[in-house]
Amino acid sequence: MIRVLLVDDQVLVRAGFRALLDAEPDITVVGEAGDGAQAVRLTRQAVPDVVLMDIRMPGVDGLAATRQITADPELSGVRIVVLTTFELDEYVGEALRAGAAGFLVKNTQPAELIQGVRVVAAGDGLLSPSVTRRVIEQFAAGTATPVAPRRLAELTDREREVVALVGTGLSNDEIAARLVVSPATAKTHVSRAMVKLGARDRAQLVVFAYEAGLVRPGWLP
Repeated sequence: MIRVLLVDDQVLVRAGFRALLDAEPDITVVGEAGDGAQAVRLTRQAVPDVVLMDIRMPGVDGLAATRQITADPELSGVRIVVLTTFELDEYVGEALRAGAAGFLVKNTQPAELIQGVRVVAAGDGLLSPSVTRRVIEQFAAGTATPVAPRRLAELTDREREVVALVGTGLSNDEIAARLVVSPATAKTHVSRAMVKLGARDRAQLVVFAYEAGLVRPGWLP
C-alpha cells in the first residue's frame, strides 16, 4: 500500500486529491497538512511513501519544508512531489535541487496524478520528463553554480555519459537503447552514479548534469 501525505493550503484541493487517491486500491492518504511546518511534523510522525507538496503556501512554504524533510536521514525513504500552478515555476528547480523527486502541475489529469504517485513510490525517477527538463533548464541557466571538478572526477566515463542522458530526461530503457546495453546495466550505472554523488534520486542527477556541464539548456536527447 502506497501511503501519501497531502500538503496544500487550500482545503478543497486536498479534498479533491484525497478523493482521487483513496479510491485506488493500492493508495491511501495518511494525513493532510495546510502549511509547510505542519507538513514536516506529519511527515516525521507518519513517514509516508510520498508527499504531495504545494510549493507556494503562507508561512513555511513547500520549498522550506522540502529542505527540512530531505535533510532528515530518518526520512530518506520519503519521496516528495511538489505541486505547482505553473509549469515554469521558479521554485520548482530549487525544490528539485533540494531533493524533491519531481513535480506535478495542479491541473494535471486525475489518471496522471495517480500514475505519478505510483511512479515516484516505486523510485522510478521524474514525472513528466519533458516538462521537468524545461524547468531545470530555466533553473540551471539562471541560478546553478558550478560543481567542483572533484565530484565529476568520481564518475567513470560511462557513468558521466549515463548521467548526461538522465539529464536530458531519458528513462533507463531509453538509455539502454541509446548505449546498446541491457536495461539492467543502464540501471546499475544510474545507481552507482547516485551513490557516488550522494543523490537521493534521479531528480538530483538531472540537476547535477546541468550544474556539471554534462548537459546544457536547449540540448535534446
